[in-house]
Amino acid sequence: MITMDNIIRDGHPTLRKTAEEVVMPPSDEDKQILTELLEFLINSQNPEVAEKYGLRPGIGLAAPQINVSKRMIAVHIVGDKGELYSYALFNPKIISHSVERAYLKSGEGCLSVDESIPGYVPRYARITVKGFDVDGKEIKLRLKGLPAVCFQHEIDHLNGIMFYDHIDKNNPLKPIEGAIEIDS
Repeated sequence: MITMDNIIRDGHPTLRKTAEEVVMPPSDEDKQILTELLEFLINSQNPEVAEKYGLRPGIGLAAPQINVSKRMIAVHIVGDKGELYSYALFNPKIISHSVERAYLKSGEGCLSVDESIPGYVPRYARITVKGFDVDGKEIKLRLKGLPAVCFQHEIDHLNGIMFYDHIDKNNPLKPIEGAIEIDS
C-alpha cells in the first residue's frame, strides 16, 4: 500500500526526469504499481481511511512521485456532471488538444509539493488522451474541465514538469486571456 511516506517531495531529482516508457505487455510488478497508484487515490478520498493512514487527499498520482521513473499515472476524480473518471494508465499521451485554454480558479496543488503555490496554471480546455489500462488494453479518453486539467498535470510529471513551472512568475494571479475558469 502506498502512503504519504512513499511520495517523494519537491526537489527530489526523480521529479525532474523524463520517465521511461513501460514495455507492453506490462510486467506483474508494473501492474502492481499502477494498481497501487489508483488505490492510493481512492483511499485518500475516503475520510476514514485517509485519517487512519495519514493520507492527503489526491485526485491524481504519477509513478515518478513514488520514485518510480516510469510512464504510469492514476486519476480518480468526479467530472462536472457527476461522472467518475477513475483510470490507471500506462504510457498515457495527449494525442490532440484544443486551442482554447482553461485554468483552475483555485490554482493547482500536488502531493509532492507541501506548500501552497498561488497562481494560475494554463492548461488545454479539452484533450484526447491515449494510454493502456492495467491489462495492456488501449484506452482513449476525451476530457474537459477538471479531469482534463488533472490528466495534464499527471502527464507533466512523466516529463519532469511541475505545475508551478507553468505559472507566470511576474504576475501569478493574472487571469489567462480567453481561457475558461474552472471551479474545482
